[in-house]
Amino acid sequence: MIPEEKRAAVTRALREAFGVTAFENIRPLTGGHTSSLIFRIVVRGSPYVLKIIMYTGDPTRHFASMRSAAEAGLAPQVWYTSIEDRILITGFVESVPLPIAEALARMPAVLRTLHALPPFAGVPDHLNTSCMFLLNKGPALDGFIQKFQAARVLPEDQTEELFARCAQLAEICACLEPGMVSSHNDLFKPDNILFDGRRIWLVDWEAAFLNDRYADLAVVANMLVNNEAEERAYLEAYFGQPPDRYQSARFFLMQQVAHIFYAMAFLWLGSSGRQLNLDENTPGLSDFHRRVWAGEVDLADSQMKTAYGKYHWQLLSQNLREPRFNEAVRIVWDRSA
Repeated sequence: MIPEEKRAAVTRALREAFGVTAFENIRPLTGGHTSSLIFRIVVRGSPYVLKIIMYTGDPTRHFASMRSAAEAGLAPQVWYTSIEDRILITGFVESVPLPIAEALARMPAVLRTLHALPPFAGVPDHLNTSCMFLLNKGPALDGFIQKFQAARVLPEDQTEELFARCAQLAEICACLEPGMVSSHNDLFKPDNILFDGRRIWLVDWEAAFLNDRYADLAVVANMLVNNEAEERAYLEAYFGQPPDRYQSARFFLMQQVAHIFYAMAFLWLGSSGRQLNLDENTPGLSDFHRRVWAGEVDLADSQMKTAYGKYHWQLLSQNLREPRFNEAVRIVWDRSA
């Protein structure tokens, strides 16, 4: 299972971390969506996670963020890292199902602890899975937009509407006050949120960097929050007091940024070179919401990618028609003025 060219490095890792040269058992961990090779290994009767980094970027930021999170009790213990060999070993979490209601109650405190960590490094050049990607003008965004347009994922009128919504949200968010904190940036799916029956652990820190606090908040809420009462409870638990009008407005706008980011990304990924129609076979919102959290939606499947993109587009379209959207825009612009 271990690639031939990585075997010496893995042996070195085992020797330095545990004083052994071989594991007793190994099996691949296939959950999640990463280019890295991930295994559950057993050493001296205890399970660990062995991760072999396959992306080309420097893993220094990744490892440093993960260590900081582990020291705060947010990530499993880090037993070994090697930037040169691009290998890490952490504790293994034997996860059990986390009911959505319990996640809603627990995740605000997890995010509050995460966002209070010493500042992570800034956004890497090679990786940005955050919805804030759409607001950062530059070659990376231009390249993504060009690829989306060239793929002709949607009919021309729907593509124009998509980019019009994107430009509208970018203009609104350009006037927001900075709120940069240490962020995970890859919590849009439950694969990276593990529960051992007692506590929540966040895993897969490859995309961690300094980001707007509302990005993590909005992305997690888009999985867990179903109504205004749950939103109020979620934000109050995070802020330690009822959110003010600006905090609620900013949170709502970031939710829409997240919806359009994941709509564009997954419609493109799921199109497989064919044109889609946003009006066809759109999944039911409440049922799809539940299925995503329950892990019933496999985002490695092209049809599910397409369904996931349509799901976010439908939520975005629905929310932009609500009076709350115009009210949130007014509150944000009044604050910036």
